[in-house]
Amino acid sequence: MSKFKQISHVIFDMDGVLLDTEPLYTKAIQNIVGRYGKVFTWDLKVKVMGTHRADASKTVVKELDLPITWQEFDQMLQEQYDIVLADPEIFPGARQLVHHLHENKVPISVATSSSLKSFELKTAKHKDFFKLFDHVVCGGSDPEVKKGKPSPDIFLISASRFPDKPKPAECLVVEDAPSGVQAAISAGMQVVMIPDENVPQERRRLATVVVSSIDLIPLEKFGLPPLK
Repeated sequence: MSKFKQISHVIFDMDGVLLDTEPLYTKAIQNIVGRYGKVFTWDLKVKVMGTHRADASKTVVKELDLPITWQEFDQMLQEQYDIVLADPEIFPGARQLVHHLHENKVPISVATSSSLKSFELKTAKHKDFFKLFDHVVCGGSDPEVKKGKPSPDIFLISASRFPDKPKPAECLVVEDAPSGVQAAISAGMQVVMIPDENVPQERRRLATVVVSSIDLIPLEKFGLPPLK
């Protein structure tokens, strides 16, 4: 039996998958914690990758023992985001893959932990690209997303908003963060992981398949037309 199951719909995380934003997030957080003589380490980054901003703010303040409330940190973080996240680039492989799936009439969506405000900031210069998706779920502000990743809410809601409402087993998720991989698995979906090279092996093991670049996803193994 193959571990790969045929799917019909693809759900994409955004940060670190479609948009090259992860280094910008790191810069924004370090700009804040550096004021208190702290360092935003890779181990801490792995804990907050893919989570709601409020959850990330609570974790950073607690882990680094910052002398401010998480709400104060969160406000500073929003100010930093407005500065550093205004112009991220689309990964070239992501542009190619999304156009390929759209042209082959494969239903696709975006499921991001960002709020709608943050999504609009980061995608302002890429509106035509994001019009290719059937819909976008912004977990940071969507009232139906009760819990952030690693809970499965965002992916289950994204699946439910396709017109034909596919079953979870019919959906493939594309993620970079361990918390997102866990969320997809908990939703009953298969998941392709494109991890940062620093993500340890044990944080990759839940993924259906791990690839180093988005254009290396073995589409045909999931019953999708292969990239030319």
